[in-house]
Amino acid sequence: MGEPVVWLNGAIVAESQARISPRDHGLLVGDGVFESVRITAGQAFAVGRHLARLGRSAAALGLELPPSGELRGAVDAVLAAAGVTEGRLRITATSGPGGFSSARPPGPPTVVVAAEEAPAWSPHVGVVTVPWPRNECGAVAGVKTVSYAENVLALQRAHAAGAGEAIFANTRGELCEGTGSNVFLVRDGRLLTPPLSSGCLAGVTRELALELTDAVEQTLPLASLAEATEAFLTSTTRNVHPISTVDNKPLPACPGPATKAARQAFKELEAQNLDP
Repeated sequence: MGEPVVWLNGAIVAESQARISPRDHGLLVGDGVFESVRITAGQAFAVGRHLARLGRSAAALGLELPPSGELRGAVDAVLAAAGVTEGRLRITATSGPGGFSSARPPGPPTVVVAAEEAPAWSPHVGVVTVPWPRNECGAVAGVKTVSYAENVLALQRAHAAGAGEAIFANTRGELCEGTGSNVFLVRDGRLLTPPLSSGCLAGVTRELALELTDAVEQTLPLASLAEATEAFLTSTTRNVHPISTVDNKPLPACPGPATKAARQAFKELEAQNLDP
């Protein structure tokens, strides 16, 4: 494989030649949004849903994006040029270069589409809860912004504890989400996941899981995760990822029957439709 390439503001360029201003507002203040799209067999999965969510995130921040058709073309161009078979594709959009203050620059935006190979996830994952709450009432609650420093710190804490993901509560002490994943659990025989009102991100894989299984949204205390009979994470690259331990406490089943059924449903969906 040759030198990596990216789509930058309308053109495919070699990654080494890509130039973004040191005054870009995404770099300076995190004023931007993004999407990660799974690449399977050289094709993007659920790209339509990801572009729709990117549009919602951009609208929440008041960012202007290129037309959806242009972004789809950028995705296709990167997939064709990058040669990635199994991995992830990232679409990043910022408000563009401006000053050093928080004041929004006048535009135009900076838009980057890039792809990379990604290793397979482990068969299961341990998680730890962290003491920093998500603010379900915040201005960017539920918006997929590039401001991920809080996630970086939480994931570092999880790795230091020998776990693979960190789980947040919200300010009310309710189960919310992971640093890059949504949470499902079985309680009293029912498959449950926190509602969007908890402050969690409206994950594309979460949305599909709700459509493919009998899961329902329910407000849950953070402690319910450790008390679950089984649980799993969903995310773009994980799909359905069984949780083995919560704060070093093993769950009774990993994977349990609900997790196995969800994984099978995703496998069947992918075989039928890569852009559901």
